[in-house]
Amino acid sequence: MTEETRRPGRPWVAAAFLCFSVLILGMDDSILNLALPSISKEFGATIGELQWAINAYLLAFAALLLTMGALGDRFGRKRVFEAGIILFGLGSLGAALSTSMGMLIACRASMGLGGAIVLPQTLSIIRASFTDPKECAQAIALWAGIFALGYGIGPAIGGILLEHFEWSSVFLLNIPVVIIAFAGGYFSIQESRDQSAPRLDPPGVVLSTAGLCSLVYGIIKAGEQSWTEGSVITWLSVGVVLLAIFAWWERRSDHPMLPMRFFKNMSFTGATIPMTLAALSTAALLFFLSQYFQSVQGYSPLAAALRLMPGAVVAFATAIVAAPLASTIGTKLTVSLGLFISGSGLFCLSFVTTDTSWLAVVGANIIVGAGFGLAWSPAANSVMGSLPVRRAGIGSAMDATTQQVGGVLGVAALGAVLNMIYLDKIGNLRVLASLPEAASEAIRNSIQSAHIVAGKFPEDISQQIIDGSRDAFTSGMVEAMLIGGIIMAVASVVTLFILPSRIRPSQE
Repeated sequence: MTEETRRPGRPWVAAAFLCFSVLILGMDDSILNLALPSISKEFGATIGELQWAINAYLLAFAALLLTMGALGDRFGRKRVFEAGIILFGLGSLGAALSTSMGMLIACRASMGLGGAIVLPQTLSIIRASFTDPKECAQAIALWAGIFALGYGIGPAIGGILLEHFEWSSVFLLNIPVVIIAFAGGYFSIQESRDQSAPRLDPPGVVLSTAGLCSLVYGIIKAGEQSWTEGSVITWLSVGVVLLAIFAWWERRSDHPMLPMRFFKNMSFTGATIPMTLAALSTAALLFFLSQYFQSVQGYSPLAAALRLMPGAVVAFATAIVAAPLASTIGTKLTVSLGLFISGSGLFCLSFVTTDTSWLAVVGANIIVGAGFGLAWSPAANSVMGSLPVRRAGIGSAMDATTQQVGGVLGVAALGAVLNMIYLDKIGNLRVLASLPEAASEAIRNSIQSAHIVAGKFPEDISQQIIDGSRDAFTSGMVEAMLIGGIIMAVASVVTLFILPSRIRPSQE
């Protein structure tokens, strides 16, 4: 036996605790956003520091997934999972007890590291625990649905907590979840590893980590500054070069961390490419709509979060039904249909105006969520099913890495589209010419700053500033959604050409 795996008698129990773990990972991708104003007041944080409270988590998470997936295959997925969940819990506790922005950012980075350790192990353990392909597909569908649900309910949970407690509560919430996940996993998960795993590949680890760190950091900086900024170009170039060297090294190495032959299997590559495009298209949706509901339509943070929840709930539901649908009509058609539906929702959002009914916006977001859930779980199952069980960790990590990088790229790129159009529209606002330079500059910074400035002027001027900023933000958002819809449509068509209808396992 090349795979040491003593499958548990009740794999669904193990899967339940693993899904419980990814629920909190999904929530932590989005829950902090609502707490940023409170954190800023307590620590006197700058905008840059607040951005890095978010980005430190994303950078560590996205850059280290590949390495951690390989470590799980070699040293034991359960053991590595337990180490990761403990680190995530300690990082959460440190974040809750932070006394400075520096400490908070460092703790968020440790949470990202913990998440990077945990996420690939959850999917690879599921792959190793189920012998029946249909049951495995259903378990992966549940995993994908729970992850999507966590991402969607994060803002709502954060809003409820912040209504009654301090900002630290959004981190303290993780502690009981971590304890339950660790204890449940300890008793229900059986250890599995690749007994014939090659020895460690230090050059591959260094090159992949450094390359992804540089690439993700460059993407994040592009979202903060500009794609043409010298430092941004440098970081992106270094990242691309290092990843190219990584691919070259993996092809030459006799013990590669990521065997390049996996990419010859289109069940692997054909699912990875379209879902990367899908992540790029939809990642900025929560960022856009949370601001649209609050700053354009005037809802409270909690009311805005509750309007975002239906999309996540529907994504959870469609991810569950995607497995039996894929077994009936094939993986290719299911993934392509899901991407087409999701793209249709983005196209609907590209017609939103400042006074569009919130029901219409929620309806379009539900369409996006329905399609994404339908596509995600069979795509993940295609990636995992294409690889031998013993390499499940690296397969899971590859699936997560491409989507995380696609997500970061989407927020930066589509956010840049919104910002460019916002600046163009707000620059044409006639009232700016009569305002002090400092006030005009603040209005150009963001729609939130525009609303703060508006409160300092008489009602007629104030209303012009508010109306102008709302129109400028909405114009930028709908253009970004149109681009996202086009990318999603392209991904749907690409899927029809490159993804097999049935999963083709690698011949090893």
